[in-house]
Amino acid sequence: MSSSLTSHQPGRAIALKVAAIGLFTGLSAIIKATSDVVPAGEAVFFRSFFAIPVILVWLAMRKELGRGLRTAHPGKHFLRGLLGTTAMGMTFMGLGMLPLPEVTAIGYATPIFTLILAALLLGERIRLIRITAVTIGLIGVLVMLWPRLGGGDLGDAATLGAILILIATVARGLVQIHIRRMVMTEHTAAIVFYFSLTASLLSLCTLPFGWVWPDPATLALLISAGLVGGVAQILVTSSYRFAPASMLAPYDYSSMLFAIVLGYVWFNELPTLVMLAGAGLVIVGNVLVIWRESRLGLERGKARAVTDPKG
Repeated sequence: MSSSLTSHQPGRAIALKVAAIGLFTGLSAIIKATSDVVPAGEAVFFRSFFAIPVILVWLAMRKELGRGLRTAHPGKHFLRGLLGTTAMGMTFMGLGMLPLPEVTAIGYATPIFTLILAALLLGERIRLIRITAVTIGLIGVLVMLWPRLGGGDLGDAATLGAILILIATVARGLVQIHIRRMVMTEHTAAIVFYFSLTASLLSLCTLPFGWVWPDPATLALLISAGLVGGVAQILVTSSYRFAPASMLAPYDYSSMLFAIVLGYVWFNELPTLVMLAGAGLVIVGNVLVIWRESRLGLERGKARAVTDPKG
């Protein structure tokens, strides 16, 4: 008799999710600290390649190594890897040009762009609440980006960084859309493993564009970025075993607290009031989406209870 792999333990789920968010933010800080020395493509390689051993050990401990290495749709994994690697590379470039809290705040727009892309690519209907959420979120994005883009100087490093992070955010929205389709046929373990593998291989294509041999301290930081990323991925995946995604989604915004602390302590950076105001609007839009999705989940659950003869 086998026991279920999931259980309702909200306290444990929240602790795992917040720990994962803290590690992901720390990973961003590590990449930012090495950005003056190491090109983004090389950083993507270290982040992806050194996460693979951590993921393999985790899959072996969960007796899911076979599932993690088995796939019937390698092309889908390649496309997911291409989109994800593009988003990661642009984010890593942007981290060298913008304060850490600002990069974190712009990244909050991913769910907003996912909604828009789902409507355009999947034909999903966007009703009043979602339209309101998208509108508020986009206004927040404009508020955050206006100080960077309002001057129109595309040659400025901070302006270029803002554009790169915005493109990366849209690419992550595409990744979310693609993963929605992948989970119908592919196991989560396979999606996690093959992304790291594909990103490692794709990043090698940037070798001719100026890879450097890092000094020992920088090398240690880059390797730690991969290990931290692997552990963070495991923690965030494990958190969903103990609570639904809709309950854990608001804790994503704890990353702003981590980013403000790390940005100030490590890089002497502080967020501006304009950036915080824009981030607040984006968060409001996302919270509306989360609330609507949770309500839809309750409604679907009631419908199943009524129609299921075993209910």
